Amino acid sequence: MLDVVALVLPLFSLILIGYVLARLMRLPIEGLAWLNAFIVWVALPPLFFNLLSTTPVEEFDNGAFFGSTTAATFVVLAGAYCVARFMGKSDSRSATVQGFSGGYGNIGYLGPPLALAAFGPAAGVPVALVFCFDNIMHFTLAPVMLARGNGQKPSTVTLIAGIVKRVFTHPFIIATLVGVAAAFTGFRPAAPAQQVIDMLANAAAPCALFSMGVTAALRPLKRIPVELVWLVPVKLVVHPLVVWLFVSQFSDVEKVWLHSAMLLAALPTATNVFVLAQQYQVWEQRATSAVVVSTLASIVTVTLWLYAMRVSWI
Repeated sequence: MLDVVALVLPLFSLILIGYVLARLMRLPIEGLAWLNAFIVWVALPPLFFNLLSTTPVEEFDNGAFFGSTTAATFVVLAGAYCVARFMGKSDSRSATVQGFSGGYGNIGYLGPPLALAAFGPAAGVPVALVFCFDNIMHFTLAPVMLARGNGQKPSTVTLIAGIVKRVFTHPFIIATLVGVAAAFTGFRPAAPAQQVIDMLANAAAPCALFSMGVTAALRPLKRIPVELVWLVPVKLVVHPLVVWLFVSQFSDVEKVWLHSAMLLAALPTATNVFVLAQQYQVWEQRATSAVVVSTLASIVTVTLWLYAMRVSWI
C-alpha cells in the first residue's frame, strides 16, 4: 500500500498546492483561462503525440477494446440518467447533467499523468484510445440531449455539423490522429522540433493538476446536493466495475490495457460537466459540487483501485 500512496501522493499534492495557493491569493477565476488554454492547446497535445508516434502500429488494431470501454461508459451514463429522470424525478436536462456527472471522468487532465505514473509508457495507447472514443460519444450525446431537452429542435444537419466540428477540432483528438499517422509512416520530427515537443509534454501533467486544484478552490461548495450520495459512488466505484466487466468479457487485452481503462473510469467527474451545465444553464451549482466532491473522494478511491491492481485482485 505504501508504494501506491507514494505513487499518487505527488500527483494529488499538485492539486492541493493549486487549491491552497488559490485560496490564499484569491485571484479572479478569469485568470485561469490562459492556463487552461495552454494545457488544452499547447501542452497535452504534444504529450499525446509523443505517446502514440513511437508506438508499434499493431497495438492500434484493437477495436474490441475501445468498443467495450465506450459501451461501458455509455451504460453508466445512461443508467445515471435514468435513475435521475425516473427515480429522482428530475427534468430531462437536469438528468442529462447528472448522467454525465456519473459517466464522464476527468480523463483529459488527470488521466494521462496518473496512468503513465502507474503503468508506464505502455498505458499511452489505451489512454489515448479511451479518451478519443469516449469524448466522441460525449460530444455526440451532449448537444442532442441538452438541446432537445430545452424544447429546441435544431435540424439534423445543424446537430451533425456541430458534432463533427467539436470532434475534429478538439486538440487532443487532432494530436492523437497525427500521432497515429506518425506511427504508421515512421515520421519523426527534427531534433529541435522534438525538443520543443518534449518540453511542452513535460509541462502538461503539473500544469493540468495545478489547474484542477485552482478550479476547485475558486468554485467553492455552497452546499452538497443529495444527488451526490449516489452519483459520486457511481462515478468512482460503479463506473470502473462496469468497465472491468465489459473489457474482461468482450476483449482480449493485456492487463495494462484493462487496468488503464479501469483507472480512467475511476477518475472523478470532469470539469467539462460544469462547462456543459453552465453552457445550457442547468444544474450549474450542483455540477460544481459533483466535480469538487468526487475529486476529493477520488484521493481515497483511486488509491484503493491502484492497490487492488498492484496486488492482482483484478
